[in-house]
Amino acid sequence: MFKEIKNRYFRYLIIFIYFIILFFCALQINFLWLFGYSPSYADIKSPSQRVGSELYTSDGKLIGRYFKENRTPVAFKDISKNVINALIATEDVRFYKHNGIDVQALGRAIVGMGKEGGASTITQQLAKNLYRTRYNKSSGLAKKIPLVRTIIPKLKEWMTAIKLEANYEKDEILTMYLNTVSFGNNTYGIKTAARIYFNKEANQLTVPQSALLVGMLKATTSYNPIKNPEKSLERRNVVLSQMSKYNYLSKEELTKFKTVPLGIELGNEEESSDGDSYLRAAVDKYLEKWCEENNYDLYEDGLKIYTTIDSKLQGYAEEAVKDQMRILQRRFYSVWGNEDPWEDSERKKVDYPDRAKKSLPIYTLLQKKFPNQPDSVEAYFNKKKRMKIFSYKGDRDTLFSTMDSIRYYGKILNTGMMTLEPKSGKIKVWVGGIDHKFFKYDHVNQAKRQAGSTFKPFAYLAALESGMSPCDKYTDKPVRIAYQDKGETKYWEPKNADWNYSYQEMSLRWAMGRSVNTITAQVTETVGWDNVVKWAHECGIDSHLESVPSVSLGSNDVTVYEMVKSYGTFLNEGNKVDPILVEKITDRNDNVIEEFTAKFKRVLSEEIAWLMLYMFRGSIEEPRGTSQALWEWDLFKKNNQIGGKTGTSSDYVDAWYMGITKDLVTGVWVGCDERTAHFKNGEQGEGSRTALPIFAKFMEKVYKDPLTGYTYGPFPKAKVEITRSYNCPTPRPPVDTVATDSVSIDSLDLDIPIPEITEPIKIEPTTKIDEKKATVETQPKQDNTATVPLTKKEERELRRKQKKEQKEKEKNQNNN
Repeated sequence: MFKEIKNRYFRYLIIFIYFIILFFCALQINFLWLFGYSPSYADIKSPSQRVGSELYTSDGKLIGRYFKENRTPVAFKDISKNVINALIATEDVRFYKHNGIDVQALGRAIVGMGKEGGASTITQQLAKNLYRTRYNKSSGLAKKIPLVRTIIPKLKEWMTAIKLEANYEKDEILTMYLNTVSFGNNTYGIKTAARIYFNKEANQLTVPQSALLVGMLKATTSYNPIKNPEKSLERRNVVLSQMSKYNYLSKEELTKFKTVPLGIELGNEEESSDGDSYLRAAVDKYLEKWCEENNYDLYEDGLKIYTTIDSKLQGYAEEAVKDQMRILQRRFYSVWGNEDPWEDSERKKVDYPDRAKKSLPIYTLLQKKFPNQPDSVEAYFNKKKRMKIFSYKGDRDTLFSTMDSIRYYGKILNTGMMTLEPKSGKIKVWVGGIDHKFFKYDHVNQAKRQAGSTFKPFAYLAALESGMSPCDKYTDKPVRIAYQDKGETKYWEPKNADWNYSYQEMSLRWAMGRSVNTITAQVTETVGWDNVVKWAHECGIDSHLESVPSVSLGSNDVTVYEMVKSYGTFLNEGNKVDPILVEKITDRNDNVIEEFTAKFKRVLSEEIAWLMLYMFRGSIEEPRGTSQALWEWDLFKKNNQIGGKTGTSSDYVDAWYMGITKDLVTGVWVGCDERTAHFKNGEQGEGSRTALPIFAKFMEKVYKDPLTGYTYGPFPKAKVEITRSYNCPTPRPPVDTVATDSVSIDSLDLDIPIPEITEPIKIEPTTKIDEKKATVETQPKQDNTATVPLTKKEERELRRKQKKEQKEKEKNQNNN
């Protein structure tokens, strides 16, 4: 009888065990979709920690990260022993004795109904954090049953914990746990937490600091030392008591450490934020297709991305931009004073704030909510609220309404700057604007603006391609060009900057160096505006270009990126390059995943490319060249040569400078995002007075730092025979001390950069081009041309003397 009972219970036990095994098998395979996802053995072998990618400059400087969870993994040997001791003493004192499930703690929790503490081990917590066993996708259909939806996740944690213990050493489990756990403020992992809260590495954490971080794990918000310092201190001391209880600290040490203040020292983690710079956003876009094709997630796969950006050059470019844009913004405010700067091409005021208001999505919603109640809509837009706004003195807190904000930002000048090394195809500098926090729009590759006279070189390129030489001559005289517009014959009559015609014969090099409108128009007519468009596309302009007579004066919209790429073709011996922004990508263990190289295509002969560089030098070397303001900077040592082109669109809306040295091509654009906001005349807003100084200040810094590797020097000598005549010196003409440069009034002469304007300036008459009709309206302008012929050296000395006198005069005015 006893034997029968014994056999019966044994059978029951076997059946129970059998059903338990079946149940756990069903749990593992998600039988009938009842139980949701459970990590497989493959998942256990290759756990995903959702590690953000790191972004580096070409010289190895970390400049940012992409992440959904802000974490940086760390090895066990790089974690302070104090952290390990605090963690074990507080979370799982028998960690080194169990196999994932602490049976003793589990029994205590059941008997004490949870009052004696929980039974969750570090391994179980890792399973929960690493595989998200309590997320919806892990629940299955059984989640709808009240008691079951609580038990199932716990059973999964037990199963996963056992698997983890079977596959990893104890120290590896601790490392994975400390790399995955959250410390609040979107901070994951002990390495990131150590940087953010104490500005130090994980292996440098002291006992009190370790206790504080471990104490946060119980409730990251409640025990956050920044938001709740008192509770955080109290919790830290509880952890210290636990460490003393389990002999990790002596009584004396406990007493000592409890009196230590929190000692929070916030680390600078701005470089680790998601997309908070133009460069990081540009790289994100640059790698979008690559990630898709290669099945990588930039925000979770822990990649190391090495860009082509040179940290020194990038820093110097940002300094030059900030310095010059601050000056230009003060000048802009001074010019307009309390007057609104928004005007159309007819000088009529434009209600930009009203137009901007109506373009906002909220405006449409308010119109529906308050039909026929315009006062209610206006009340919303005029309601003051506290906000942070951009300023050159730092972010400013103020009370602004939506309309105040629209008006404020509608007057802010912005910029875009890019530097390319054409020989390698590597982008060395990328400045998308003045402040990414407030102006997300990238002015390097997103913003398209009128190119102004920076487009003229493509007309002279077309001329060389047609068989002309730099010495071929045209006469500066009135021009009337016929063209067809929808079957109707119309005429375009471009004018020069000073509204005068010299009736001089000018070589193509001199005309391009002085940026003479009438000769550029004649060249365009000779070669055909279709050919100007063709060669612009060949060199690297990808945007659509309208083929009209005024195309060479830059009436089309293009990006800084396109202009730099196309100018790079001339420096690269006629080879067009598709610039690269990323050099290589590695995994977190520095194994190379992908290397990037630029692609080149020959589009010009070496002879034509060399002749174009010779033409670009004319803006410095030819009399009254438009780049001669560069003489005011320390740029011409050791026979250094620079070529360039200024440009300004109609009404001084867009200002450009394209600069070429023996190694680099740099493009700079300056203007307001709102196109109706602009300077009043060329003295204030032309390219030579706005964009050119950014290039000059940047290159001066580059040349003066030997560590950049970029030095003074002449352009490369021709590697092929130059079959066309080009050495045709221009006689030195009288000095012109007044100069402007735009689509319609381009620089014939160039004065030194004006000092910062301290009072409104009287509007000068200008020329305006109607791009659709390609006609010109003219107004007479005073001619202030001096008539003393000077040598090149004498001109330079005169300009320096004028600049010194202007500075002295400005200084005296400020003192008065």
